[in-house]
Amino acid sequence: MINFASMQTIPVNIVNKSSNPLPAYATPGSSGMDIRANLNEPVNLEPLGRLMVPTGLFIELPEGYEAQVRPRSGMAVKQGITCLNSPGTIDADYRGEIRVILINLSDTDQVINHGDRIAQMVIAKTEKARLVLAENLNESTRGEGGFGHTGKN
Repeated sequence: MINFASMQTIPVNIVNKSSNPLPAYATPGSSGMDIRANLNEPVNLEPLGRLMVPTGLFIELPEGYEAQVRPRSGMAVKQGITCLNSPGTIDADYRGEIRVILINLSDTDQVINHGDRIAQMVIAKTEKARLVLAENLNESTRGEGGFGHTGKN
């Protein structure tokens, strides 16, 4: 059995300029925290319409971490709404407001209200790559195969 209480946590400074509660993990095993819309009035999202939704949240991530903004499965299945650039990346040195780009993939108008849970945020450790210029790459079993080269199964 997994002991979620023993999982490592990191401090993340957050400023909340909305009237919504802070993002929080819904269950002990949750990876993401729901983030909410910070709106003055409801907004209509037409089919195939895109909208950048403010959250009123500003974070200060430790160096070596990022925040990923991902869709909520409930919104996707119930309303056909998802995050357009998924996952959206919030870099450790970004200090602006967290905003979420939503798209309505359904065939009907959808309304976004203040306080709606519109996305989830996952804090993840990152690594820096040191690119090494090479003339050739080592062979692999896969080679250049990609984009469905292994078939449907």
